Amino acid sequence: MTGSQLCFDVEGESLEATLLSPDKLVPGILFIHGWGGSREQDMVRAEEIAQLGCICFTFDLRGHARHAEERNVVTRSHGLADVTAAYDFLVRQDQVDPSAIAVVGTSYGGYLAALLTAARPVNWLALRVPALYPDEHWDVPKAKLDRDLINAYRAHFRTGREDKALAACERFAGDVLIVESEHDDYVPHATISSYMSAFHNSNSLSYRILKGADHSLRDEGGRRAYNQLLLTWIEEMVRGGRRPSSSDAQAEAQLPSQARKLVQG
Repeated sequence: MTGSQLCFDVEGESLEATLLSPDKLVPGILFIHGWGGSREQDMVRAEEIAQLGCICFTFDLRGHARHAEERNVVTRSHGLADVTAAYDFLVRQDQVDPSAIAVVGTSYGGYLAALLTAARPVNWLALRVPALYPDEHWDVPKAKLDRDLINAYRAHFRTGREDKALAACERFAGDVLIVESEHDDYVPHATISSYMSAFHNSNSLSYRILKGADHSLRDEGGRRAYNQLLLTWIEEMVRGGRRPSSSDAQAEAQLPSQARKLVQG
């Protein structure tokens, strides 16, 4: 496996990234960190998944790491442009199979990942504590959005008729993993339920709860549990071990949430 530190350009700015590559043509895995995070938070996961024979790409969104001074000016539009540029950079790599792409998003990164699926082909989508935001004020700086309004929005069940991220999820036909934290103070269960219900056209939908975990996975045990969960799911997906029929996926989606709940300790 080879690793390289690099930069890619988006809208006149250069974003720092890390590219981990095995020695053969393989699936590509794009990691999108959450608001206030960085590519470093996904490095352990990326290194483990790269050992499966995947090219993993982590990067810093604008407003983070070296670009932290832009934190109060970057918008969701900038964020979506960043992840789209990162996706395009990844699929241009000589060793990447463009028909085998996974996207792993956390919180705000999960929200951006959902939006990305409306613009680029994605086979596998893993969302940990994916956030939601009202469609309004799209070009208002992310840091200046009304927190009370966001909290109220997330507290209620939403559908694709009122939310463009969920609308993208409703059209998604690949495989999905959704991971919820048991003690999440930022993304309530209503938001997770909104995402789960939106994926009614997905090929498969897996849902896990990290017991005892908070939103940021500050506990080492929670981080280890998520790392193993993601590694196992990615391995299963990229090796073609889980390909249920559309009717099976639709039948599962119609089950009560408790019937589909699998607890990850």
